Amino acid sequence: MKLIIAIVQDEDSSRLVNQLMKNGYGVTKLATTGGFLRAGNTTLLIGVDDEKMSAVMKIIEDVCKSRKQMTAAPSTMGSMGGMPGAASYPVEVTVGGATVFVLTVDQFIKL
Repeated sequence: MKLIIAIVQDEDSSRLVNQLMKNGYGVTKLATTGGFLRAGNTTLLIGVDDEKMSAVMKIIEDVCKSRKQMTAAPSTMGSMGGMPGAASYPVEVTVGGATVFVLTVDQFIKL
């Protein structure tokens, strides 16, 4: 048995949970916050039998697409203490997609 831990952007989480449940997979949803953009994301815990893991990974891949987004990056001079209140500048970053961890589970108990 495998435990899939999928960290996805909030924008993708509802669609992903719906697709997983529609296909008969149980999901536990945790609200989390990313460190880089400090944007909301969601961590999903999905327990599956080994032979169903590739089907779950395919659903995650189909729903969670990477995309470009503009965000304000702080001025490096301002962060070094040289110029307080220095202006931010826009930077294009890639968001979306998923970070997935797969762990082998020795035992699963549902009470």
